[in-house]
Amino acid sequence: MTHPLVTQQNIDDFQRDGVVLIKGLFKDHVDTLAAGIERNMAEPGPYAAENLKAGEGGRFFDDYCNWQRIPEFEEVIRTSPAAEVAADLMGSQAVQLFHDHILVKEPGTSKPTPWHQDGPYYFVEGRQTVSFWSPLDPVTKASLRCVAGSHLWPRPVLPTRWLSEENFYPDADAYMPVPDPDAEGMEIREWPMEPGDAVAFHYSTLHGARGNETTQRRRAFSLRLVGDDARYVERPGRTSPPFPGHDMQAGQKLREDWFPVLFNR
Repeated sequence: MTHPLVTQQNIDDFQRDGVVLIKGLFKDHVDTLAAGIERNMAEPGPYAAENLKAGEGGRFFDDYCNWQRIPEFEEVIRTSPAAEVAADLMGSQAVQLFHDHILVKEPGTSKPTPWHQDGPYYFVEGRQTVSFWSPLDPVTKASLRCVAGSHLWPRPVLPTRWLSEENFYPDADAYMPVPDPDAEGMEIREWPMEPGDAVAFHYSTLHGARGNETTQRRRAFSLRLVGDDARYVERPGRTSPPFPGHDMQAGQKLREDWFPVLFNR
């Protein structure tokens, strides 16, 4: 039995395209997440970043790995249906938390989120991975954009640092260049969304987001989860998030004291 929010069509679309819209996933938790984001922005964590260069208008703030110190995030992670929905989409018996992430684009922020895959930044690999991206404000022109089927590409896309635009890892030949999906006519999934809706996408799905040139804020909460086959992998450089001192070895499942199991079927 799947969660009532999930249909077989959702599962098929996620497996084929690497991305699907789940309506109302966090609809009962929007106020709690909004309070958590306000707390997070007032008390940034060690990984908080401002993602605009000098002279660029607006504000693009992001931060991650704060669920253990922001009680609103932990409440939503543990009480929302996200983990069970993730199990359905991934075809996994168990679901572990990887990390939380917030992204805030204030009005007048023209800078888009660059096209990228999350997987090359992370120290985990597997077929069973999913990220949820959920806005806390209605979005039409500032929403997430995902390239359908990109999670099945034979080579990962080269990861770069968002602000400096430098290569993230030294061996660029192991990766494909960052494409321009609009210019190359790729099939892009993008939806108008209400607060609490969520885009679910695979860690290897190429995605980006438009700038926010509207008159309202665009606050988004992201939740990264992994399933049964996810394993720790070595990367050629510092990962993002780095999780220093984790003591895991290549091929191991993520340690459950740091990455708790949220759902077991």
